[in-house]
Amino acid sequence: MRRIFFALLFLPLLGNTQNIYLINASFEGEPQDATMPVGWHACEPGTTPDILPGHWGVYQEASDGDTYVGLITRDDGSRESIGQRLKESLAPKSCFKFTLDLARAGTYSTYNAPIRLRIWGGKTHGAKTQLLKETGIIRHTFWKTYEIEFTATDHLNYIILEAYYGDGGQTPRGNVLIDNISAIKACPRA
Repeated sequence: MRRIFFALLFLPLLGNTQNIYLINASFEGEPQDATMPVGWHACEPGTTPDILPGHWGVYQEASDGDTYVGLITRDDGSRESIGQRLKESLAPKSCFKFTLDLARAGTYSTYNAPIRLRIWGGKTHGAKTQLLKETGIIRHTFWKTYEIEFTATDHLNYIILEAYYGDGGQTPRGNVLIDNISAIKACPRA
C-alpha cells in the first residue's frame, strides 16, 4: 500500500514518458523519384520527395537501413515537404525531443545548393501550426545526427519535414537528405 501511495505521489513529476514512434522513420522503400515513402504524405501540392539512393545522381549510402528521403527547393520558390499523423498528440506546454540524421547531396542533378530543414507541428493534415525547429544550413555531404528539442504550444497531431532555403532570401535549387528519425520523447525533468 505504501509503494502505491508513493508511486501515485511521484507519477505527475515524471511527465509523459511514452515514446511516440513514427511509421517508417528511416524511409525504407524501393528507391524511386517522385515517390512518397510508406507512412508519409505529401504536404505541398504537386510535389513529392525522392526515395534514395539511385536517382538524380545520388548514390550516398543510407545512415540507417537501405534508403532515405531527399527533399528539394526550387528557384521558382516551391519546395518539398512531407508529413505524418502522430500516434499520440503532443501536449501543449510540454517539452519533447528526438534525433534525425541529415546530409546534403553534392550531386542531386542540378539541386545541389545547401539549404536548411524546417520541422513543423500541425493540428490537421498539412497544417503548419507551429514551427518546432529550423536547422542551420546543411552544408555537409556526410550524415550527421541532429537533436531536435521543442515545446509544443498547442495540441499537435502531425509532424512535417520541409526543405527550406538558405540565407539572404535566395531561392536556390537545393537539397536535404533525411534518415533515421528516433522516437519522440518527453524531455527529462530537471
